[in-house]
Amino acid sequence: MTPQRTDAFQVVADPSRRQMLMLLSKESLTINGLAENFNMSRPAVSKHIKILYGAGFISITGIGRERHCILRQEGFNELQDFINYFDKFWTGKLKKLETLLNNKAEPK
Repeated sequence: MTPQRTDAFQVVADPSRRQMLMLLSKESLTINGLAENFNMSRPAVSKHIKILYGAGFISITGIGRERHCILRQEGFNELQDFINYFDKFWTGKLKKLETLLNNKAEPK
């Protein structure tokens, strides 16, 4: 039985995890450094980090005694693919509308 992959949209649905991603977009942070930005227990922060890690949004690198969280592009690919699909969808719809309006505006 293969493990179920975490849905990227469920991962970013949580405001705390989105805030963690935003913080990590500025710099890599230790787990304790991330925890300092939240009004929650260290185990709760660790749970969010585990979810981000499991979904491929972050990597965790040991530097000395500390573990640093670093953003990974791979975690965002599913989100980007979804956005790209609808970007193309709406661009196509707008092009069709533009063509229709241009054809109606032409004098006959």
